[in-house]
Amino acid sequence: MKKTVMAGVVAAGLTACTGGDRLYTSGLDKADMDTTVSAGVDFYQYATGGWQKMHPLPADHSRFGSFDVLQENCNRQLREIIDSVSAQKNLRAGSIEQKIARLYNSAMDSVRLNEESGYAVEAFLACDGYQCSPDITAQWLGKVWPRMQRQGVMGLFGFYIGADEKDSRNNILSIYQGGLTLGQKDYYLDTDAETAKIRSAYAKYIVDLCTHMSFAPKDAERIKDDVIRIETRLAKASRSMTELRDPEANYNKMSYAELKKSFPGIGWDGYFANFGIKGLDSVIVGQPEAIREAEAVLVTEKPEALQNVYLWHAINMASDYIDDDSRALNFAFWGKAFSGIAQDKPRWKRAVASVEDCLGEALGQLYVKRFFPPEAKERMQKLVANLQVALGQRIDAQDWMSAGTKKVAHDKLDAFYVKIGYPDKWKDYSAVKITDSYLDNILACNEWKIRDMIESRLGKPVDRDEWQMTPQTVNAYYNPTTNEICFPAGILQRPFFDMAADDAFNYGAIGVVIGHEMTHGFDDQGAQYDKDGNLRKWWTDQDTRRFTERIQVMRRYHDGIEVLPGLHANGSLTLGENMADHGGLQVAFQALRNVSGLDGDVKDGFTPAQRFFLAYAGVWGQNIREEEIRKRVKGDPHQLGKWRVNGQLPHIDAWYEAFGITEKDPMFVKKEDRVTIW
Repeated sequence: MKKTVMAGVVAAGLTACTGGDRLYTSGLDKADMDTTVSAGVDFYQYATGGWQKMHPLPADHSRFGSFDVLQENCNRQLREIIDSVSAQKNLRAGSIEQKIARLYNSAMDSVRLNEESGYAVEAFLACDGYQCSPDITAQWLGKVWPRMQRQGVMGLFGFYIGADEKDSRNNILSIYQGGLTLGQKDYYLDTDAETAKIRSAYAKYIVDLCTHMSFAPKDAERIKDDVIRIETRLAKASRSMTELRDPEANYNKMSYAELKKSFPGIGWDGYFANFGIKGLDSVIVGQPEAIREAEAVLVTEKPEALQNVYLWHAINMASDYIDDDSRALNFAFWGKAFSGIAQDKPRWKRAVASVEDCLGEALGQLYVKRFFPPEAKERMQKLVANLQVALGQRIDAQDWMSAGTKKVAHDKLDAFYVKIGYPDKWKDYSAVKITDSYLDNILACNEWKIRDMIESRLGKPVDRDEWQMTPQTVNAYYNPTTNEICFPAGILQRPFFDMAADDAFNYGAIGVVIGHEMTHGFDDQGAQYDKDGNLRKWWTDQDTRRFTERIQVMRRYHDGIEVLPGLHANGSLTLGENMADHGGLQVAFQALRNVSGLDGDVKDGFTPAQRFFLAYAGVWGQNIREEEIRKRVKGDPHQLGKWRVNGQLPHIDAWYEAFGITEKDPMFVKKEDRVTIW
């Protein structure tokens, strides 16, 4: 349920945009624009066309935008940190610096990876020359597979320990659907030509990788057939990405005794004992139909078929961390066929990503010391406070919300728990064991993360000070069960925040991001949680009806957007993020009006209001491959970058006024057809 401003990236510092006698710039680079296009014809091209031309898609990216530029910068910064740590002599054994250096070096040692790949895989799969014969199937399923589960290999379903959505102060174990290598049901069931092509490539990938791992061709074909059949069974019973957005429908709490009675074909006691979990009182079953089908698979499929599915999940995961040929096969499917990427990322970037994934907060401690000044936290707090005031004003201004609901909304707004920059307390990685084997290191990190989740959460109250992102992440999030908004150090830099730019630029960029996360507390999902993070009804029935009518306008508008010939956006899947963008724009523009007004100097030929909207659009400048567009339309709750601009601004009255947009312009939307929520 955590809501983000986008899907991932990273970088450095922040300074205030007001105060003193400093002369601030507009923050804009006119070279980023394409003024051959009218603002009312295609504002996205008008604001970012120059940027797109100057930043063609690199071969190793499926999408390249402002976020990705920051990620590249962060990669270099993290590599600099890791290199400086690795250069130190006589690092203390077991120290975090030694673990960072050793993990990175294990990923970079291509000679060792290629020479020892066979031994590493054989030990991992626990097969005699990889040929797992039927006579050892029962033993393998009983001993090897449980160990793999603890090491993070995907099963037919999964579990997670986090806040009970109706008792948000306490953690609970939730069981959720899984078992789909392709991630979601659409890839198994959709019949369009592009999806069918991905399924065909997936089948080939299974055979090619299994053959490379020394399975006989006939055995590789058998594994492929079992995997496709069983994963398709699970897909048919799984909920769609849109259905997963309904928190009430995915909250099915029951006692542990009821769980065992409802799904008797799954050995729950043994399953949980494998993770050291015992004494469960109650659980949440997120998607009962999918768990029912997983139970049916375990009961009706032959042991050899189950072994093949588990083997495949393990092989697919391991292929990223062994020899170069395995990685090449992995990239040929996940990179080229699935996302349209032409070239794999260099080894050092993949190595940095592994350190980030395994030892993220440890690396984050070193990052903030070097790249995030302490005073930035205080300055960001003031900006957030200004946005909170503005959101309160927007709540008061709505004629569709009753006084009682407004009061409770203010209570929730006042209760926001704000996190900025980096955690006040850091994760302890002392129990993580790092060796010279890359695969073993990844497995050890995966096992540690699962164990850490269990030990730190199960049977314990929710720790509101725990962070869900590392400090170096270029992103932000809202968490409804803790009613928190979080802005890591990584996002606090240009194009989101520019120390030399004035209020108009910064409120249009980072201000909208802040407003976006705040509005998530009141979007179609967040509005179902109260100020304490509990899933419960707090709106009046009349307000709920009015709210629903308004969000339907947004859903229908985005359903009508054709992102590729014959391919439309999914207004239901992207509804929450679209609402947050809409609210972020309204709240940030209100904050700009409060702080510095709209009558400031014209800079670089643009008024403060115009600079606000140009800064917002600049955040979303990007180039993207067709394959990536199709992938995101299927599964990303965020609208595509172009439509976070062209799909949002026609619903903001101030944008029309700023650029003189009239009914003669193609982007014009009639007043009565615009979204009117905040």
